[in-house]
Formats: sequence, structure tokens, C-alpha cells
Amino acid sequence: MPIVDDLRSPINGAILGCAVGDALGLPYEGLSKRRGVRLLGEPVRHRFVFGHGMVSDDTEHTVMVAQALCASPDDSARFAQELGRRLRWCLLGVPAGIGFATLRAILKLWCGFGPTRSGVFSAGNGPAMRSPILGAAINVLPTLRRFVQASTYLTHTDPKACRGALATAVAAWCSKRGIDDGTAFLRHYHETTNDDRNAEFDSLLDGVVASVCDGEATADYAVRLGCERGVSGYVYRTVPVSLHAWLSHPADYRSAVTAVIHCGGDTDTTAAIVGAIVGSGVGPTAIPAEWISGLWEWPQTVRWMERLAGITAQAMKTSLPQASPRVFPGVGWIRNSLFFGIVLAHIARRMAPPY
Repeated sequence: MPIVDDLRSPINGAILGCAVGDALGLPYEGLSKRRGVRLLGEPVRHRFVFGHGMVSDDTEHTVMVAQALCASPDDSARFAQELGRRLRWCLLGVPAGIGFATLRAILKLWCGFGPTRSGVFSAGNGPAMRSPILGAAINVLPTLRRFVQASTYLTHTDPKACRGALATAVAAWCSKRGIDDGTAFLRHYHETTNDDRNAEFDSLLDGVVASVCDGEATADYAVRLGCERGVSGYVYRTVPVSLHAWLSHPADYRSAVTAVIHCGGDTDTTAAIVGAIVGSGVGPTAIPAEWISGLWEWPQTVRWMERLAGITAQAMKTSLPQASPRVFPGVGWIRNSLFFGIVLAHIARRMAPPY
């Protein structure tokens, strides 16, 4: 498989694609697909705060993975150390919507556990949400596997979490090469896992490909998978539904993201994953401009994310560590305090009709 020389577009597309999907899906998180539309309307624009969107932990983790790649583009063990260090300090900023397994792992890191001993047994979707950026940035599949494993086991030790993370990473790897055929995706996925098969997950992936070939809508597939009330945070639900939306709309960012938000449930994470995978292939210019400009983020602004993408691409091209863009220490809690206030307003709004 030829090497992708210019990584700036796929990395930039993955970061911005994740951020936009995250922000679009966030207001719908936890709602059924029916009530989400009744309460907020169709997910065709930002609806978090006054027509603008803010990101949650999905984007924060993607950014931290990119920063860790800048510091260690060719050593997965050091990469895990760098990511662990960023996760520790991220906790002090009162991160937005952190998962319980990830929280426990970060507390273990603060207690002195190393990155190979900090993970907890969980099949949550945290590693899957931060893995597409690895597929966008890394060209060689065995190397991709090592970095995904390092990122996953830092927080989650259940093998299910690693299978899901590898699947989203390989999806982004395929996307940046224009590979959008389900059979080809499965072939590269199994190549990445060295044919370490698992009957349950393999069956799920085969079912995704078969459903897409039959023309089944992503929302209908999700219902058949058992997600009629919304996609849960269980990795064996999050990943198949996200892959279905990508394979159904591989070059159409708008359709892919809205399709997965329509499934309800953990919509910020599913939309972030799908947005990063599709963004890796189409690049930032194919993400609706009004969705990008509608992001209301500080201090990690859109321009800051674009700078991070460029520096990450340079680090991966040269295999030399690069200094990632910095933010002023201590400002994270200011941003997150505002974020939590807006979240509380959304919670209060959900107590009123329409139901």
C-alpha cells in the first residue's frame, strides 16, 4: 500500500472533523432519536449555545493524542508516557464529560502507576474515540497497531476496547487513502490485528458491511443492533454504528455525521468518531464551512487546531519530535466552568416538553 506523503490534510480533517461532529452531536447526547428531533430540531446546525457549538472530552482526547504524537512520533512507549502526562494535567482543568473508566485510570496515573499499569478493565468507547487521529497520522499498519494499543491500555484493559479502537483507527487509515469498500476495510483490519480473530466482533463487522451493501439506513441498522433507544457507550455498540455511518457516506461529511446523530444516545462520541474518520479522507475543505466557523472554542480555537495538525504532520514526516502549540496554563477550568453551566441549562430544558 503506497505511503501518504502529505499528512497535513488527513490530520487536519480528522481533528476538525472530530471537533465539529462532537459539537453538533453534544446537544443530542442521551436523547432518543425521536425526542432529540422533537426537542431540538434536525441536527443541521449548531444548537449548543446561541447557534454555536462547543466540544467535549472526545475532541480533548483527540487533541492530546496529536500532541503526544508531536512529542514522540516513532516510539509508542514514549507516546504512552506523553499521553499519560497530558491526561493527568487535563484532569486539573475539570474536563468535560470524562468517562468513569478514564477517570479511574487518570487517578491511578496520579498515584504513580505507569502507563502500562494504569488501565482499568472496561469496554467503554474512550479509546475508540481518540484512535481515528492515529489512523490519519500513521502510515504503516503494524506501527498503527502498536500506537493504538499503547493509547488503549493506558486507560482500558478489556480486549474489546482495543478491538474497537483498532477498527476506528483502521477506518481512518483507509479513509485517507480513499478506500471506502467494506470488504477492503475488513481485509486491512484483519491485517492490522495479525488475524487475531474474535468471533463476536468479527460478526459485528461482517454485519456492518452486509447492511451497508443492502442499502440499510444507519438508524435502522442501529435499531436492529439493539440501540432502539440510542447508541450506548459500550464499544461493541458505538463502533459498529459509527463504521456503518462512515461506509454509508464515505465522502459526504454532512450526511455521515447527521446519520449517526439521528441514532440517538451517545451522539457526541459517535459523531466525533464518524467526523474524524470521514474528515481524514475528505480533508477540512469538505467539512461545511458554517459548521467550522460555528465552533465557539477557546483557548484551543480552530486556528490553534490547524496549527496542531501542521506540526503533527511535520513530526510524522520527519520522525523527529516537535513542540506542539501551547495554551496558557490554568485557563482550562475557566472554559470548562462555562461549559458546565451551559450543560446544566440543557439538562433543565430537557425536563420540559415536548417529550
